Amino acid sequence: MKNKLMGILKDDAGQAMTEYGLIIALVAVVVIVALGAIGTNLNTKFLGIGTELAK
Repeated sequence: MKNKLMGILKDDAGQAMTEYGLIIALVAVVVIVALGAIGTNLNTKFLGIGTELAK
């Protein structure tokens, strides 16, 4: 019984899943920030193109 309880306490499978979750969250934040910056730059370019075409 004692060995079974110690085995449960030493199980670290949940720790690995938590680490993967944190890594995925960090990657998601980086992707959101990058897409926000790219979107702003593309919007500026398209507005410039639209202005030039309207002349």
